Amino acid sequence: MTKLVLLPGLDGTGDLFAPFLNALGDEVQAQTIRYPLDRVLGYPELTQWVAQQLPSGEPFYILGESFSGPIAIALAAQNPQGLRGLILCCTFASNPRPALAWTRSMLPFIPFRWTWTFALDQALLYPQGTPGLRQAIAHAVSSVDPRVLRSRLKAVLAIDVQDHVAAIKSPCLLLAAKRDRLVPAQARLRASLVEARFLELDGPHALLQVLPNETARAVTCFIHEIEANAG
Repeated sequence: MTKLVLLPGLDGTGDLFAPFLNALGDEVQAQTIRYPLDRVLGYPELTQWVAQQLPSGEPFYILGESFSGPIAIALAAQNPQGLRGLILCCTFASNPRPALAWTRSMLPFIPFRWTWTFALDQALLYPQGTPGLRQAIAHAVSSVDPRVLRSRLKAVLAIDVQDHVAAIKSPCLLLAAKRDRLVPAQARLRASLVEARFLELDGPHALLQVLPNETARAVTCFIHEIEANAG
């Protein structure tokens, strides 16, 4: 069975893939990567963390969600043996909000515990959030050391793996959200990945959570098409 390696969003727990995994069913074999909850690791260290867990001796696909997009791009640019395709969901190759780069120095002073829930609801789910999704996100975020969350936000504001994009040889699928408040239209990625398939769905940034059936269908169709051509 085809294997799909899932790289999580900012929380890094992988728990928020649950709706998407349920929608995938038995179509593919999913492997969820989970990042350390209490260790401050930058993009290079997390990329190595994932590289050590990639499947060996079998074909696989990588899905990078939001924060993990640069990791997925960096790995795909290395064209590891067995990689059949890359899926990038609501993500970026460089700081998606350059105008906010100056806020990096302010992150240590943000009181996450009382601002985080409201901010996440507005940024990730609005206007399609549900009590269940809000609770799931709050639980995932609360399980991560605030120092780790701050370090990941700082990393997003400084990241730039745009040069890696040109080295990607695998087929790509770009999933975008029409109501995404965090990552603007993926124009730069689309311009760099000219042969990538592009699908924009009417949802918020947390696309895999809010529209699990639609995104699962898009991913499985992408995989089936590649597998059919490979076979």
